[in-house]
Amino acid sequence: MKSIKTLLVAIGLAFSIGHNSFSQTTNQNEVVITGVRFAYPLLEKWIAEYKAANPQAQIRIETRTVTDPQKYDLLIEAYEQEKEVKETREYISIARYALLPIANAKSAFAKEYAEKGLVEKNYKQIFFHDIYAEKDKSLTTPYTIYTRLQKAGAPVTFAKYFGYEQKDIKGKAIAGADEHLIKALLKDETGITYTIPGLAFNLQTRKPAEGIAVIPVDLDGNGRVSREEKSLEDLDKLIAGLENEKVKNVPVEYIHLSIDKHNSNQEAKKFLLWVAANSGKDLHQFGYLNPDAKRLQDETEKLERFAATK
Repeated sequence: MKSIKTLLVAIGLAFSIGHNSFSQTTNQNEVVITGVRFAYPLLEKWIAEYKAANPQAQIRIETRTVTDPQKYDLLIEAYEQEKEVKETREYISIARYALLPIANAKSAFAKEYAEKGLVEKNYKQIFFHDIYAEKDKSLTTPYTIYTRLQKAGAPVTFAKYFGYEQKDIKGKAIAGADEHLIKALLKDETGITYTIPGLAFNLQTRKPAEGIAVIPVDLDGNGRVSREEKSLEDLDKLIAGLENEKVKNVPVEYIHLSIDKHNSNQEAKKFLLWVAANSGKDLHQFGYLNPDAKRLQDETEKLERFAATK
């Protein structure tokens, strides 16, 4: 009886090893990506182009439903991680995104502030809980702020730029992705929020998306909003201005793709290097700013060394 049990255990172990070996063989080209949802359209374009050149690749995006990053090969992140986390991963800073104040185009707020614009003290009074912030008593137009409920790149970046934390942002907290803030705003004629150019503008017409008014801000920090700063009808001109000028009152942060330093998925490494080499041509089309060239070069060189390891 003992010898039979031993034989069965051995057979089971052999089957298990064989099964795992088979799984690794059949899935060696599979790459699972997750992270910030507003970057999905851009990543989907890159995935399609990469797979056209590498038909064996099986790359897909999954909406993140677990907090354990080990479940995924690559993460798309929209804010700087803690030092302890960064030390465990290799990063490619593929793009930068800006955050703009927007309002329901039918709102009284849009009509007034499309003309007046926002300076820094307006921003702080409107969007943040701060008993010490300078008050503008002329700010009487009704509005309803919509913000993210969960910790996420856009609200973290927006708050940090003005010296606050995400919890300090006023308004109705909406569960879900950044797109859900847009949907809530469009249903509320008093609605205002902050968002990326790729959601504020129609990417085909390059004009503000239907129902949305992009609110001008004091870009040079001189305390007033000029006629040029109010010109927000062309996405490409906006991107050029944000890239070429040292702008103020517009939070800007990086979009990163990252991989765990212990991940041996060669297809994931190849895809990251492909993105680093090919991403630039698509960034403006999707409303993103170019990354710092030196930063991208340095990270690419580190990734090349990492990709050379098995």
